[in-house]
Amino acid sequence: MSQSHQQPALPTCPGCEEPLDAGDRFCGACGHDLSAVPTGPGDRPTMAVAAPPAGQAEASPGDAGRAGAGTPDAGAPRAGAVEGGAVRWPAAAETDSSDVPAPVHSPADVPGTDSDGRPLTGPGAESGGGAGAAPGGPAHEEAGAVRVRHDHRAAPGGGTATGAAADAGGAARTTGDRAAAVAGAAPDGAAEPGGDPDSGDFPLAAPDPRTAEHAPAAPAAGEKVCVACRSGRVDPDGYCENCGHAQPRERDHMEQELDTVAAVSDRGLRHHRNEDSFAVSSTALPDGSPAVVAIVCDGVSSASRPDEASAAAATAANEALLASLPRGTHPQQAMHEAIVAASEAVNALAQEPAGAMGHDAHRHQNAPACTLVGAVVAGGLLIVGWVGDSRVYWVPEDRTRPTARLTEDDSWAAQMVAAGLMNEAEAYADDRAHAITGWLGADAYELEPHTAAFKPDRPGLVVVCTDGLWNYAESGEEMAAAVPADAQERPLHAAQVLVGHALDGGGHDNVTVALLPFAVGPDGAGSARESV
Repeated sequence: MSQSHQQPALPTCPGCEEPLDAGDRFCGACGHDLSAVPTGPGDRPTMAVAAPPAGQAEASPGDAGRAGAGTPDAGAPRAGAVEGGAVRWPAAAETDSSDVPAPVHSPADVPGTDSDGRPLTGPGAESGGGAGAAPGGPAHEEAGAVRVRHDHRAAPGGGTATGAAADAGGAARTTGDRAAAVAGAAPDGAAEPGGDPDSGDFPLAAPDPRTAEHAPAAPAAGEKVCVACRSGRVDPDGYCENCGHAQPRERDHMEQELDTVAAVSDRGLRHHRNEDSFAVSSTALPDGSPAVVAIVCDGVSSASRPDEASAAAATAANEALLASLPRGTHPQQAMHEAIVAASEAVNALAQEPAGAMGHDAHRHQNAPACTLVGAVVAGGLLIVGWVGDSRVYWVPEDRTRPTARLTEDDSWAAQMVAAGLMNEAEAYADDRAHAITGWLGADAYELEPHTAAFKPDRPGLVVVCTDGLWNYAESGEEMAAAVPADAQERPLHAAQVLVGHALDGGGHDNVTVALLPFAVGPDGAGSARESV
């Protein structure tokens, strides 16, 4: 058992030098703590302390002179003497004042725990798990063989880095047991990924069982993935099951390109959905020559379900043309029949149960309605047909030639101009300019399909569009200026450019445009027009 060293009684207070009484623990004058260890002298060397090997300590000449003056143990070196860059201290006495061998204590002889709460290793344990010091070795070497470590690290196999024997009183627990108790590690003692539990770092928090239980399933192969979080599955209502983000609708932006026709439709910047629709296709006439079709429809926003109306009309008109043109029906007559079929398809929407309008409850329960414009290029002819205010423009390949608008709007402004009550600039500046007077729908006053046939004598581009585009390029010259020069060779790119032109102008409405390049054979002659 280690001995306790007691401080000698102090006759005066080291703080105020007032007299002290026997047994005082504090100074009665200044309150100085008398049990505190006095501060050592300030002239101690601040260098590494190394004890010289036994039998090699020699006294300096100065020490020998002082030894002759009655200094005890004259042969021992002076305490604190420096020789060769190291402090040399006198060897410890082998016996105490009672001639009893002085005990030697190692740090592990005193019971205690390290900074991790584990009991200190017992005597005789040394680094690497070996036996004690060799017999006959010096006492200070035996004491130095026992190392008390406070920075245990996980060792392979779940042991501690000091390698202490497992039978040392069961003091050292394995790292694996500790990790399993604290951080839920595997029972084989494997450390937690990202850090060792005994390193002093906080272990990673276990996943919240509530979150893990209700975590959304990962999207299966072929399912839609959220465009916002890139991980959640999109439910049938169009929202991400992970982050709740509303997904873009398929109709918000649509593009389609065939060999000789291309179309682009965009929701625009102000509307919450795209109420436009289009259909492009190609077929063959009885003589084997090609026929190209483009249909563009614009839903009437003030009506119920305008997006369904435009989609139904575009699909019905396209199917009607694909059915009649191969049979040899004249393209202009086929266009007229296609507009009638589209009108019937929109009228049928009004006959559906009222529950079908639940998603448009904020609108008046009037019939679904839309406008329609189409173009067919077949047999050297250009056939156009329309109801409403969507338009067809002719842009010649040679931009020095004049451009033309091939349709007349069914609108209040057009009626004012036709009646001579306003010029075109005044009419389209009026707030009522875009009020349509003709449309497809059950509540239309009277269906009056317009068709026209042209035979261009020069190559050019047919632009079929809704008012979401021509509002930003109203005249033929303005439209020709917006069309790229290579539109004949790259119709899809040109359609994208035109939609971008409308969006850059403000994008106040849905924007849809279809482009049909028109080529003229070597025997092409003058132009002709037949209107109905």
